[in-house]
Amino acid sequence: MLKTAKRFSVLTLSLLALLASGPLARAGDLEEVTIIGDAEEARRMTGSAHFIGPDKLQLFSYGDVERILRAVPGVSLQLEDGYGLRPNISIRGVSTERSSRVTLLEDNVLIAPAPYSAPSAYYFPTPGRMHAFEVVKGPAAITQGPYTIGGALNMVSTPIPERALGHVLVETGQVGSHRLHATYGSRLASGFGFLLETHQWLSDGFQSIDRSSRDAGLNVQDYTVKIGYAPAASPHAVELKFQYADQGSNQSYLGLTDADFHKNPLRRYGLSALDTIDTEHMQFILRYNLALSEALSLSATAYNNDHKRTWFKTEGIDFDGSPNAQAFNRTSWANVIRNVNTGKALVIKDKNTGAVLGRYTVAEMQQILDGRLNTPPGSIQIRSNAREYFSRGVQFGLNWAGMTGPLQHDLEIGLRYHQDEEDRLQRNSSYRQLNGALQLSDRGVLGNAGNRVQEARALAVHIYDTIEYGPFVLTPGLRFERIDQQRTRYRGGRNRTFRDSRSNKTSILLPGFGAIYNLDERHSLLAGIHKGFTAPSNSPGVRAEEALNYEFGYRFNNDAALQGEIIGFWSDYDNLLGECTVSSGTGCTVGDAFNGDAATVRGVELGLAADLLPDSPHRVPVSLAYTWTDAQFDTDIADTDFFGDVGKGDPIPYIPRHQAQLGIGYERANWGAYLNTRYSSEVCTRAACGAFQKTDKSLILDLSGNVQLSESVNVFARIENLTNQQNIVARQPYGARPNKPLTAFIGVRFNF
Repeated sequence: MLKTAKRFSVLTLSLLALLASGPLARAGDLEEVTIIGDAEEARRMTGSAHFIGPDKLQLFSYGDVERILRAVPGVSLQLEDGYGLRPNISIRGVSTERSSRVTLLEDNVLIAPAPYSAPSAYYFPTPGRMHAFEVVKGPAAITQGPYTIGGALNMVSTPIPERALGHVLVETGQVGSHRLHATYGSRLASGFGFLLETHQWLSDGFQSIDRSSRDAGLNVQDYTVKIGYAPAASPHAVELKFQYADQGSNQSYLGLTDADFHKNPLRRYGLSALDTIDTEHMQFILRYNLALSEALSLSATAYNNDHKRTWFKTEGIDFDGSPNAQAFNRTSWANVIRNVNTGKALVIKDKNTGAVLGRYTVAEMQQILDGRLNTPPGSIQIRSNAREYFSRGVQFGLNWAGMTGPLQHDLEIGLRYHQDEEDRLQRNSSYRQLNGALQLSDRGVLGNAGNRVQEARALAVHIYDTIEYGPFVLTPGLRFERIDQQRTRYRGGRNRTFRDSRSNKTSILLPGFGAIYNLDERHSLLAGIHKGFTAPSNSPGVRAEEALNYEFGYRFNNDAALQGEIIGFWSDYDNLLGECTVSSGTGCTVGDAFNGDAATVRGVELGLAADLLPDSPHRVPVSLAYTWTDAQFDTDIADTDFFGDVGKGDPIPYIPRHQAQLGIGYERANWGAYLNTRYSSEVCTRAACGAFQKTDKSLILDLSGNVQLSESVNVFARIENLTNQQNIVARQPYGARPNKPLTAFIGVRFNF
């Protein structure tokens, strides 16, 4: 596959070289890496759109995308590891599961490891190296499929500077946390430009593992190189981007029982002492812009992403101790935690015969979790979740800005051909717990825990026009997706033999329409409707996820004194789709999908920004992002392995009813101080929302400050979770999970 990608890149470069002759109009910078462009453009869009630029990002210098996105109304998050390494992002009530229902992009290119065939975001770009973040919702999201019900998140990487510039950020903090972000680039008079960038991130983690010297930390190394050529008098512009990231972290899916959480929320059971994940990601993007005239431009992008990961983590307990069986007589740690919480004995039955294999009392299960009870040889199952992915394609854009009679148009036509693949070749090994330590019983046979390939090919076309006529702005749009998916399972290890296969084909048209009516220069009304879509998996009998989405609102802008919008939204699902992953913590077969039937998500988003002292030499900036969401099933569903036993009116899991972030700052001369207050109501972790199926509500305060010592030196400090709140923020995959405790940082920025 890599050889094919290299040949394709060489061919594309050759074609671009042939095109690079003949003067037309000035191409300018390669701007299609953004969806919105800046905060001012976001306020002019017919749908809900949010831009978080470098000035906003610098106020707290977060390295965690979950903390960054709290500033956007309509975005909710299911916390997991406390660092946002593999975030669970939802927009307007779509499933949070590994951000698999959100279109994730970096520089306007799909960035999930396999966006169609395996969209769970087990790779996520390093937030600390990003220049800006864009969130698009409503009808405008149809330009950014394939997941268009909630919306799209585009992360904009550091651009090539227009002159020689360098930037270095050095940060250190508690629990062995250190971060370095350095960039240097320039653009010459000839039009040649370059950027060199690295982001290094280390931490020992905030959890302690029973009876282990291993920390629960992380090590992220990220490198980016960009080379561009855009002569001032030429209609052509070309840019090549290479990005590489290596990440290691001692993260686990194993949480805690409620009783153990309340004793010590930062504890981790010794059963997870060997859990660790290593990932490697490589990206190539080649872009070309051609200005055919002042009003007409063409863009072409070829991209290739390769990702591989190995997550060695404890899965559950097994009575037969046979790691090579295709169907383990095993129960997951989620069931062990649940039974300890509810005070029920755990009975394990043979999956083929139904015969009782064994029984654990509540006391015995607690002793196993504490490391005080030895288990039989082969009883502890640890899986090497090894997967390799690729995601590649070409996309073209044609933009025309002009007049037809009294109508001003900004027309965008886009086409993308995409291929992706997930290749699993996984091994289940068996251990025993002896005197509190894990001892290998059987390494197992390669392929015994997953030997399959999932692949997809997709053709996407969209047309989107922004039409201005007097006080009206209208945005009709249409998206077409054709998706071919296939899964092939194999027997054996690397010498694979065919076992079975299944496939799925989907074709769909997705219309959308948005409108703004400008009451005057400062006040406007907006409305929109669009058909949203999530592709089904390759599971037979599973329907596509579709929803008709509405939004309507009011937007106002009183310059710096007060800006804001209030938007109501409504998503009417024909079928809510659930796809099983290990991280869902359910007992389903990984890769299978489930119909959730009809569902409704409705809500209100409120965003405000103001300066409380607009006529003063001092500034008191205030911002508010608030979301009310009512997300519920509309039908009864018989008990499923994924959704559970669902009744009409039951809540969709992990969508908070209320969430808000209030930010306030004080700035004068060369220094500033800022406080972020974030609130989230409790959420149900299962549709039935019974005992031990809720998280805690949370109120978290972050404080930051900075002093500009000179034109090139800025010193900053940050305290996350100022009041050291400890809450159950999630119960998936296997037990109660904590948020990050109080953690302090100090750092310095150099610009040269």
